[in-house]
Amino acid sequence: MKALVYHGPGDKAWEEVPDPKLLDDTDAIVRVDTTTICGTDLHILKGDVPEVTPGRILGHEAVGTVEAVGSGVKNLGIGDRVLVSCISACGRCRFCREGRYGQCIGGGGWILGHLVDGTQAERVRVPFADTSTYVVPEGVSDEEIVMLADILPTGYEVGVLNGQVRPGDTVAVVGVGPIGLAAIVGTKLFSPSRVVAVDLADTRLDAAKRFGADVIVNNGREDVVSIIKGLTDGLGADVVIEAVGVPESFELCTELVRPGGRVANIGVHGKSATLHLETLWIKDVTVTTGLVDTYSTPTLLRLVAGHQIDADQFATHHFGLDQFEEAYDVFARAADTGSLKVVLTR
Repeated sequence: MKALVYHGPGDKAWEEVPDPKLLDDTDAIVRVDTTTICGTDLHILKGDVPEVTPGRILGHEAVGTVEAVGSGVKNLGIGDRVLVSCISACGRCRFCREGRYGQCIGGGGWILGHLVDGTQAERVRVPFADTSTYVVPEGVSDEEIVMLADILPTGYEVGVLNGQVRPGDTVAVVGVGPIGLAAIVGTKLFSPSRVVAVDLADTRLDAAKRFGADVIVNNGREDVVSIIKGLTDGLGADVVIEAVGVPESFELCTELVRPGGRVANIGVHGKSATLHLETLWIKDVTVTTGLVDTYSTPTLLRLVAGHQIDADQFATHHFGLDQFEEAYDVFARAADTGSLKVVLTR
């Protein structure tokens, strides 16, 4: 089969590799029908995730068709159309039993495209298939469902729920790429008084407006601290969601939050960010971090199937499964291309 193989920082190739095989009785082999590229894949290619070693097939998001199952798989059958989650869950360890699947110590967690071969391929071996896939309901497209593999649960869990967004809150989202937009979508479920989108790219701010932001701020040209204080009687935002993953954006978030407010960090950081405890400690500020657990996927799946969340709007560019080079180029230059999520289809 063909797959996108990582060969070290800045080096990847769509090339011939062996077909995946069932290794454990809880595995499934899934034919990849639709997949996408994540900002985390760009971090990997920059060398920010050293656990990803040369020879690894990238990708952790897919919708596909089950082609084979191990003897221990009970909930899936050959021919089932499934969502392959970015998080694999053994379902038995302490963390899985607490619903913290991202911290699984039984062989799961974020492993696809990280510690085992991933989904940017014609086929993928899915460990712990019963607890790491979701059968897709009728009436929803692959494009909608693939957004539930990572970005929608990540924005919702690590941004909105960790940030404890409440009705009437002022919420600032710093960085409105796909994850930031997903955080806006999740925030709107909780009836905030306003959502402020902050970014350096006008194309992404325009998208944030379409996704429900009430105020957009280009912090390359405008004083976002003054603007948010002006909107909040000088206090700052109740919740600030960091969705970039660079030191400057994290430190900006800590300037935007009000006393007693919450900063929810989603961004994947490749280098250290300064935590200004000398000013934050007296303000009673809560800072949360997290890897998505995907415990919210069933809820979000119902919301997408019921058309209460429009997941289609994330897909801006479409490619064939063998066009990864073009798709990565478009996705990596999002400020120029206006790309949100690129979708690659068999």
